[in-house]
Amino acid sequence: MNEYMTLSEVSEYIGKSKETLRRWDKDGKLPAVREPMSNYRVYRKSDVDTLYFDFLDENIQDTFSNYVEPHNDYTVLELFAGAGGLAVGMEKAGLKCVALNEIDKWACNTLRKNRPNWNVLEGDIKSFSFTEYENKVDIVTGGFPCQAFSYAGKKLGLADARGTLFYEFARVVKEVNPPICIGENVRGLLSHENGKTLQGMISILDEIGYNIVPVQVLKAINFKVPQKRERLILVGIRKDIDLKYEYPKPYKKIYNLKDALKKGELFDCDVPKSEGSKYPKSKIDVLDLVPQKGYWRDLPLDIQKEFMGGSFHLGGGKTGIARRIGWDEPCLTLTCSPAQKQTERCHPEETRPFTVREYARIQTFPDDWKFEGSIAQQYKQIGETFPVNMAKELGYSVIKFLNQLYTKK
Repeated sequence: MNEYMTLSEVSEYIGKSKETLRRWDKDGKLPAVREPMSNYRVYRKSDVDTLYFDFLDENIQDTFSNYVEPHNDYTVLELFAGAGGLAVGMEKAGLKCVALNEIDKWACNTLRKNRPNWNVLEGDIKSFSFTEYENKVDIVTGGFPCQAFSYAGKKLGLADARGTLFYEFARVVKEVNPPICIGENVRGLLSHENGKTLQGMISILDEIGYNIVPVQVLKAINFKVPQKRERLILVGIRKDIDLKYEYPKPYKKIYNLKDALKKGELFDCDVPKSEGSKYPKSKIDVLDLVPQKGYWRDLPLDIQKEFMGGSFHLGGGKTGIARRIGWDEPCLTLTCSPAQKQTERCHPEETRPFTVREYARIQTFPDDWKFEGSIAQQYKQIGETFPVNMAKELGYSVIKFLNQLYTKK
């Protein structure tokens, strides 16, 4: 197996810039070595893995639990609800879901099937008014897609963002007037349009009466999720409230793929059997040659070139391509289609993608949460959703905030 990683690969793998890695090399925090064959400066993969799990989040505490009991029946309205990862996690934390909006009919069928009592508002958010919930809901949440704003001027107002889904999120927050709102998005929002998109969102929430808590990117692996997924969290507190919101504290313990698919601390039985996609024979022949925790660079050179095509000569590590996940590591971020070209997440022992139930386990859904639609639809719903355990920890942080708020009153 390939023991070394290039600077580009390490940068992509742990989400740190090349400048940071060069500094860490100089400081001895992550020293580079000379690769025996080429004499290039490279990194030992074992050193990178050790650093990723032990030192990357220096703020991690040995927290036993973020659990907080709600003092009242707190309610949540969720927008862009998908297959319910965020809603299920919030429910597990103790928040009551009063309504969910989602445009995808299969995701709506999933929500209804699992929670017949939930008020699922199916359709385009633009066609719904939420004024009936004004001052009756404690939190509005939503994973709005990342879209660029086109506007002239220094400060973006609500009217300038019309036509985007963030505009709809902000409109609903304005209509409902909750004490706290939480938006979630991909890490890439930080740099989207050189940061202008995020700044625009912050100025809109400011205009409708919300102060923004400093934005954080939360890593799922720090919140009992066996997956290297990251989500940017945008928290707004209504301006008449003088209370500090605190993000959930990360846990030191990292769970691995084995914890997701086998009986253990996360689940009380092995993963149930279920349907799943298959690789074409040409891909099986290639992936059969990849060891656990290996990827395309572990293939013979001629097969690397054939498999990668034009990508072979491009820069960057592309460490997710032809990737076989190891039992003793968290899974890479799940995609919406497990067999799609060049984002392989291969089972550790069998040459196949993860099944639907394995996918759901990696996102920490309970086994009794069933997904509606075709196999492709089910994968898409699971791949797009917010990890359940991470949502539960976020829910505890909201409950802690609301407990303080209503105690003050």
